[in-house]
Amino acid sequence: MDRRLFLLLLVAGCADTSTEFKPMTGSPFPTPQPPPPRPDIPSAPPGPASSGDASFDEWRGQFRNRALAAGLAPALLDRELAGLTPNPRVISLDSAQPEFSKPVGDYIKGTVSDDRIARGQRYRANLPFWGGVEQRFGVPRDILIAVWAMESGFGAIQGDFDVIRCMASLAFHGRRRAFAEGELIAALKIIESGEADRGRLKGSWAGAMGQTQFLPSNYLATAVDGDGDGRRDIWGSSNDALASAANLLAKGGWTRGEGWAREVIAPPGFDYSLTEGPRETPDWWAGQGLKPADGRGWSGADAAAKAMLAAPAGADGPIFLLLPNHFAIRKYNNSTAYALGIGLLADRFAGGGPLARAWPLEIPLGIGDRIAAQTALARLGFDPGAPDGVVGVNTRTALRAWQKARGITADGYLSMDMVRRLNVEVAALPPAG
Repeated sequence: MDRRLFLLLLVAGCADTSTEFKPMTGSPFPTPQPPPPRPDIPSAPPGPASSGDASFDEWRGQFRNRALAAGLAPALLDRELAGLTPNPRVISLDSAQPEFSKPVGDYIKGTVSDDRIARGQRYRANLPFWGGVEQRFGVPRDILIAVWAMESGFGAIQGDFDVIRCMASLAFHGRRRAFAEGELIAALKIIESGEADRGRLKGSWAGAMGQTQFLPSNYLATAVDGDGDGRRDIWGSSNDALASAANLLAKGGWTRGEGWAREVIAPPGFDYSLTEGPRETPDWWAGQGLKPADGRGWSGADAAAKAMLAAPAGADGPIFLLLPNHFAIRKYNNSTAYALGIGLLADRFAGGGPLARAWPLEIPLGIGDRIAAQTALARLGFDPGAPDGVVGVNTRTALRAWQKARGITADGYLSMDMVRRLNVEVAALPPAG
């Protein structure tokens, strides 16, 4: 063979860029073997390829192991986690602290609107399955319609976020990792069961799905087949969605035949430090001077129930005796304002009138105002917990104690006036240290 031709063929043979080793048949050279794993470097976990984010891939590999331990199939995990990346919008929404806190009165006014009342009353009269749902679960249709209205605009606004990606993003973000991983496993179990595929699992950025905005774990535990077609379709069947909401409330402690709350009127000089305190019967509260705002008596069931006093807008706004069913509503969403909105909207669907006492005009508090008030309470010796800008029960308890010590109506309501008073008092203290 011509020497130049031989060299050309030799060079061409060396130019193969394949990364796979292909031993020649009968080659005298042994097939190369990969080096043994080093004990100080963890091996790459099985599963989907890299997302391009090393931190996310590390979390995903760890989650896959936890999901396997929870009984999910490897093939399901590899399929559903393949190509998964964190959603920056979900992480941003989860991290965002609202700059201004919406006053409860404004929230209720937006909730109990004339248009929503009219639409709810039409559904109250026209949907044929109410009798069966009420008889089965004991939850009144008016409460269920209010949930339906609040959660999805009567089924019209269900959200279009991919629930799997949302929960993976929240878990990776880490603020609520245990919660989000639990919901992600629940969502994967829904897919594995065949009840709904990935394309069906759409919802809010926080992972709530369907007409009544169930989290995946709620779906697994409490969703029911209301229309008898063999499926639990909370997305497409209003019967299934509302029966499922009734089941959730019933399991959350809803008591058949009892109300949820009553607006009451307090006498002059009433001790508002009793708000969010004792739970006593309406007769006991009558002994403190409270009377139903509508002038009517109590039903037998409500008269025997233990009620807690709430002044959500302070002594200048409407006040309520909250019956146990109020707290069952809060199993759906643990917010006093939400539960009040559901109950007051339900009352209007049933033909009730507006509140006897109007909500006061309030100035929204910025997060800086809320944190300043919490910091001031702590410096003055009334511990509200961490100064996080969230006015929860600890902050209200500390505020009531400070108000009572200063001879102010102790309603625990953080108004702009209270913020100013706290700031003035702290400014008069000697410098710390």
